[in-house]
Parts: sequence; C-alpha cells; structure tokens
Amino acid sequence: MRILISADMEGATGVTWPADVTPGTEQWQRCRSMFTSDVNAAVSGFFAGGAREVLVNEAHATMRNLLLERLDERASMITGRHKDLSMVEGIQHGDVDGVAFLGYHSGAGAEGVLAHTYLPNSITGVWLNGEPADEGRLNSYVAAEYGVPVLLITGDDRACVDAAAFAPDAHTVAVKRYISRYAAECRPPGATHGDIAEAAEAAAAEAGGTEPEHRGPLTVEVEVDAAHLAGAAAVVPGVEHVSPRRVRYTCQSAFAMIRCFKAVTTLVSNAVEADYG
Repeated sequence: MRILISADMEGATGVTWPADVTPGTEQWQRCRSMFTSDVNAAVSGFFAGGAREVLVNEAHATMRNLLLERLDERASMITGRHKDLSMVEGIQHGDVDGVAFLGYHSGAGAEGVLAHTYLPNSITGVWLNGEPADEGRLNSYVAAEYGVPVLLITGDDRACVDAAAFAPDAHTVAVKRYISRYAAECRPPGATHGDIAEAAEAAAAEAGGTEPEHRGPLTVEVEVDAAHLAGAAAVVPGVEHVSPRRVRYTCQSAFAMIRCFKAVTTLVSNAVEADYG
C-alpha cells in the first residue's frame, strides 16, 4: 500500500496568522515544527494501518517548509516548487492507493483560518462547475481522475465541514476551532498528534485504487479583487472574461484543469503591484 500525503501549512496545528506561514519569519520557524509533527502523526498512523510506503508532497508556498531532518525515517518527501501537479504531485504514476490532505483550509471568500485559494489575497472566489471550490475540492478531482481515494483531511473545523462536500468518506481531524481568519482555539501538538495518527490508521483500511473518474467538462470561474488582475489571467489561451473581475475556462480533464488554474494564479500573482494590488 502506497499513500501520498499532500501537506499544506495553513491548516496545521497552532497556525493562525500570516507570519506563521511566511518563510523567513520567526513565527514560521516555530510553526514548522508543529507542521512536521502533524505530518509525522499521519505517517505513523498510515504505517500502523498497513502502508508499505508513504510519500509526502510539500504543498505550501515555497514548498520547502517541512523539516526533513525531523521527518519519520520511513517516509520520503518531495520538496520544492514547479511540479506538474503542484499540491498533488506524485499522484499521477499509477502506484498510489490513497491520498491525505493534511493542513488544508477553507477557500477564498469563505470563513476559515487563513482562508484562501492558492494566493493569500487577490482571489475572492473560485467555482468549479458552479460549486464553491477550495484547494481540497480542486485536488480531489485530480485524485479521482487517477483513481485515488481521499482518505484523510486535517485542518480547522471549517475545513473539515467543507470536506464533506467533496470527500464524504474521508476521515477528518479538526486541529483547531475557527474564531476569525486570524484567530483560532488551538489544541497543542501533543493532543493533535494522537488524533491524526489514530485517524490515519483507520483511514488506511479504506485505501485501494478505484476506477478513474473522468468528470469533464470542468468549468472553473475565478473572481479577483481588481479588474487588471482578471485581464492578466485572460492572457492564458482559453481563459475568457465573464465580468470585469471574473474569468472562466473549461477543460476536459482534471489534469488540464489544475494546470490551467496554476497558470491563471501565477499571472494574477505577478500582476499585483505594491499598495494598490
């Protein structure tokens, strides 16, 4: 049994505000340990549940946040940016029996600790085939296309509620309770570690390849907070304006959908100017 862990940071134990996840800050350095603890808990649980291999894909920002020197030695890790499938890199090779979305969070425009979709700001909403889409929903479509079930999701309580809409059979662990975008009632890593490990062990029993689901056509709409950002996104072939601040594109596969989304967000991010956005 081979398990992939897609590890994001905003939904990790103890994380509540931007400095906690911004590389180079004192707070980020501190929170890296708690982030690694969450990942190690899942690794331990999956091995206890019968996993033969666990591959961790670093999925936050620079994708160089997890402490490799503290990672469970039974696991391996993909670290660094510019990967074909970004947050779910490694799922595409036909050898993954289940995926965990660790440290995930609510999407742009929703209530949740550090809620956003790919970009920390600028994007105010994302919809997939008319449904609000956070990173978990987008990545779940990619997983389904490769016949990989979503086994486990961790984050704040709002992220766990959101998960029921796109991965109703997944086990969930809320490591903190949402109070505001930058505040949460947090449990210490000693407590969340045990809960994550227990959930991962139980989830492992449900691993196993499924028939690939091709859910196309997939139409994505992205709303941004300034008209010039929508103009930047529309440079991507196939992306069209819906309104001054909203663009839309349609793909026949989840693989193409997530790669186009990455292109759109990259152009939007690079079109942001200081102060005025």
